[in-house]
Amino acid sequence: MNKYERLKKELETVGTGKMKAFGTSMLPILKSGTLLTFRREQEYAVGDIVFCKVRGRYIDAHKITKRDAGKGYLIANNHGFENGWTKVIYGKVILGEYGDKVIYQKA
Repeated sequence: MNKYERLKKELETVGTGKMKAFGTSMLPILKSGTLLTFRREQEYAVGDIVFCKVRGRYIDAHKITKRDAGKGYLIANNHGFENGWTKVIYGKVILGEYGDKVIYQKA
């Protein structure tokens, strides 16, 4: 089971889960290697950073930039690159920790 499947299962069964995210697509909000805490929600909003699946690929920490009743949620990184539309969101980031510091927090 890879890290995405493990997190997906934790969110489905427990409602929360943690995973490190790597890469620079979410700078300056999140740094590569940030430990993210995710929480499953009933609803997601524009601006939420989420773990989802777009076109068959897991996306571990990108933003919702638009909502559409028919298409679902438009997912993009923090530099304007759009991954595409999805209706499959597993959870949103509520806490980002890098080193010993909280660098992102959202209720």
